Amino acid sequence: MFTGITQFQRLTRMVVLSGLVASMGLLPAKGLVPTCQQRPEASLLQTPAGVADKWATVFGMKIHYQEAGSGPVVILLHGLGGDASNWAANVVPLSKSYRVVVPDQIGFGKSDKPLINYRVATLVDFLDGFMKELGISRASLVGNSLGGWTAAAFALAHPDKVDRLVLVDAAGYSLDKNVDPKSLNLLNPSTREGVKQVLSVVFYNKEMFANPALADQFFARKMAAGDGYTIQRFIDSVISGLDMMDSTASGIKQPTLIVWGRQDALVPLTIGERYHKDIAGSQLLVIDKCGHVPQLEQSGQFNEGLMRFLAGETVKGADASARQ
Repeated sequence: MFTGITQFQRLTRMVVLSGLVASMGLLPAKGLVPTCQQRPEASLLQTPAGVADKWATVFGMKIHYQEAGSGPVVILLHGLGGDASNWAANVVPLSKSYRVVVPDQIGFGKSDKPLINYRVATLVDFLDGFMKELGISRASLVGNSLGGWTAAAFALAHPDKVDRLVLVDAAGYSLDKNVDPKSLNLLNPSTREGVKQVLSVVFYNKEMFANPALADQFFARKMAAGDGYTIQRFIDSVISGLDMMDSTASGIKQPTLIVWGRQDALVPLTIGERYHKDIAGSQLLVIDKCGHVPQLEQSGQFNEGLMRFLAGETVKGADASARQ
C-alpha cells in the first residue's frame, strides 16, 4: 500500500492520495463513462434508471444504499471519499443476473457520520450489521481501494458469509518504509487545487477527467459530502498500522479475482501482484490504459471480467499463475 508515493512525489511534487476512490464520487450521468464529445462536467450525478435508493438502520446509524435486480447477492463497496455512485456504471449490467446492493459506507455519502475513530474494522462491523439488517446470509463482495481492503478483511472475519471476493485496486498493505507518515495528511484535500491534483492521478485519461470544470464540480461535491473528519480518522488508522493485511491476506480462502489498472498511480500494480501471490488460487486481471478506478474508467472490460468470475468461469486475460 502506498508504495508508489515516493516516485509520484518526484514526478509531480504532490503526495499520492491513498485509496481515494473515484475522487469524491465521480460518475457521469446514467452511469456512462463520457466520450470526448460528452465531457463529465456537462453531466449531473444521478442514480441509474431501475436502481432504488433505500435506507437501513445499523447500530443506530442510518445507512443509505442502492439496490437493483434479484438473485444471488453482490455487494459493491466504495473507497475513501466515495459513495454508491462510484458503481453506477456496473449496477445495471450486474442486476440482470444478481441482486446488487451498494451502500454508502458508514461515515461517507448520505450515510450517518458519527464522530468516531474510523478504521477498517469499523467498516467490517457495519457491513456485518448491514447484511443482518437486510436479511443477507451470504454475498459476493466487490470492493475498490478502501472498499477492497474492507472486503478482504470481512472475508477473513466472516468466511461463512462470503461466496466470492473481488479486490479492485485494493489498499490494505503497510506503508512503504520510504513514505513519510506525515505526508498522508494531504490525503484529505481542502482546496480546489488539491482536488484537481487528485483527479490528475486517479485517472489514466487525464484529458478527459482532469480539467478545471470537473475540479470545480468535485470540489463542490466534497464540500457538500462533509466526510473530511471520516477521511482524517482513516488516515490516522493507516499511520497507526491498524488492520493491515500483510500477515493475514494468505488466510483468504474464497475464490478471488483481483482487478488492477495497469497505470494506477495511487495503489500500484505491485500491490495487486502481492495480493495475487498471497491468496491461493486467485486470478489477476490487469486492465491497460486504466488508473485507480477500472470499474469507471474501463467499465466495459471490468464488467465483462466481473460477470465471468461471478458465474464461476475463468476470466479472459487473467493470470492464475501465482501460488496455488
